[in-house]
Amino acid sequence: MLIQKEIDLQDKHSFHCPVKTEYWVEYDSIEELQQILREANDFGLPIMPIGGGCNLLFCRDYEGILLHSCIKDWRLLEEDEKSVLLQVGAGLNWDEWVALSIEKGWCGLQNLSGIPGEVGACPVQNIGAYGVEAKDCIESVVVLDRETLACETKLARDCAFGYRMSRFKQDWKDRYIVCYVNYRLSKDASFCLDYGQLKEEVQKLGEPSLKNVRQAVLTIRNSKLPDPDKLGNAGSFFKNPCIDKTHYQSLVNDYPDIPAWPQNDGSVKISAAWMIDRCGWKGYREGDAGVCETQALVLVNHGQASGEDILHLYEKIADSVEEKFRVKLQPEVVVLK
Repeated sequence: MLIQKEIDLQDKHSFHCPVKTEYWVEYDSIEELQQILREANDFGLPIMPIGGGCNLLFCRDYEGILLHSCIKDWRLLEEDEKSVLLQVGAGLNWDEWVALSIEKGWCGLQNLSGIPGEVGACPVQNIGAYGVEAKDCIESVVVLDRETLACETKLARDCAFGYRMSRFKQDWKDRYIVCYVNYRLSKDASFCLDYGQLKEEVQKLGEPSLKNVRQAVLTIRNSKLPDPDKLGNAGSFFKNPCIDKTHYQSLVNDYPDIPAWPQNDGSVKISAAWMIDRCGWKGYREGDAGVCETQALVLVNHGQASGEDILHLYEKIADSVEEKFRVKLQPEVVVLK
């Protein structure tokens, strides 16, 4: 266990904004986490798990305890002819876990290659990319109840996974801390290549395979998304909005080329990046807060931007998109005001 006080967070979250936390605590086991929560509850301090800090925007110093899981072990729980069930620690780097699964020949996570962060954020955010979401492979989530300090296992069907959403971001937000995630991965290779330019990129590498799909995804991501270690960002800042068919049809009448994807519930998901670009924001800079030159969904910190600077830019962009397209953009990033 590691406990530090008054810690600078610039190197602990991907936006690298100049903020601090009252306490920074790392733990290596569920037993250590239980001890931390027991003592924090006695002192009445607020607590927040931070993970890799890759989906957070701090607009102020954090007055409380930021928790960082160092639970990085994994193990095989079950295996049959068609699949494996694996338990993975919340503190393991996400892309290291994806790379490991591919080395073992387990199929399911290859489209999620290159996403920054740690395994514990996966079910909270229901991370997704190139037509695949984490929920497609999650069987259950092992959590610690903050109130009772008891371990529980939440089945995937009870987590209400949706687009960049789960109960861990809603009614379970302040109740449970993710300790392990249990994944069901296939031994049979099947590929989802219909999203964007993925199929074309895979074809350049040869026949579809786990390694080729992973490499294609990494190539596309690296060409569009800045490295957070070099340019502060949290990946896609905006969610792609879903609108009803009537609204969509009215937009198509004015903008026939708007990218869109029909959803199972009858709504239509449309491209936030396309709308932001049409409003002229790509590459825009206001002080050290800016919009990425290669991907309009990404807001960046060119050096010394504060969280409030970036939030202000987000609000200006969202207002302009709403005025032009009658669509209200929502942040994918968790904003701490």
